Amino acid sequence: MSKSTHPGWVPGLKTGLVDGLRRGWDGFVWMLKILLPVSFLTFVIEWTGVLQYADAVVGPAMALFRLPASAAVALAAGLLTGIYGGIAAMSVLPLTVSQMTLVALFLLISHNLIQEGIIQGKSGLHPVKATLWRLGASVVTVWWVGFFLELPVPGGVPVYMTGAAGTGTFGAALSRWSAGLLRLSAVMFLIIVTLMVLLSWLKIFRLVDRTVVFLTPLLRLLGLDRNVGMLWLTATVFGISYGGALIVQEAEESGLSEQELERLHVSIGMHHSVIEDPAVFLPFGIHAFWLWIPRLVAAVVAVRLYDLYQRCRRKKAQEV
Repeated sequence: MSKSTHPGWVPGLKTGLVDGLRRGWDGFVWMLKILLPVSFLTFVIEWTGVLQYADAVVGPAMALFRLPASAAVALAAGLLTGIYGGIAAMSVLPLTVSQMTLVALFLLISHNLIQEGIIQGKSGLHPVKATLWRLGASVVTVWWVGFFLELPVPGGVPVYMTGAAGTGTFGAALSRWSAGLLRLSAVMFLIIVTLMVLLSWLKIFRLVDRTVVFLTPLLRLLGLDRNVGMLWLTATVFGISYGGALIVQEAEESGLSEQELERLHVSIGMHHSVIEDPAVFLPFGIHAFWLWIPRLVAAVVAVRLYDLYQRCRRKKAQEV
């Protein structure tokens, strides 16, 4: 790379560190704006015992995933607000590590569906189709992984991240919630800042651009063409929301066919932001395998199903 575009290692490292710290702090503050109100609301609902009435409504559906009815609160928060909304609710609920694993896996695939659906709609896949693919993958993946975790339906010993909200006086429960949330926030701050510094260095030294050259075997495994490599890597590293502007711009200028873009979005809808999103669930004690591998498998299977669907459509059209 020429001197005009390469900042040099030392200046580049300094610039990346400063930019990463700034972006990490901004991201942490943004996260707190979601984490605090959602977590507090869930804490109040849990402490008052209102969640026990949800069993009759959502209990049977949650039981299919080997989850208690209360898990629906975390799923709803994550589907509408994103990963951090789901984490905020999950941190208060009386869930075992295995149950939190299933909630995390569901939300890693299906979260922030409205915003990310709009981005996918502008860059190649209709928002309704994108949402249905992701929700379907979440349901099937969580149901399948549940067998390997050998969960009762429901059951287990609860693990509270922020204290047992439903026991003792309100003041005591609030104190436990505050202390637990402070610990969780501190850990997440370290994770977010570290990741943002690393991502800044990736951008400054153009390591994302260079990596595309070596992605052909992995893209082939995923059922994708090499010419979607830059878009795939952008979504995989930075996510659909953070990388949304670049994804939309690249999709408009790339000259890719409709089916290439749809196949890409089926894949990245399930497998994106593979650094930050799974990492923020690690403080809950969830095994890294379940945070990274099932999503990758789901993406591979989904693209193969998409290709099968397209072949059936072409065959039917030819017969007509």
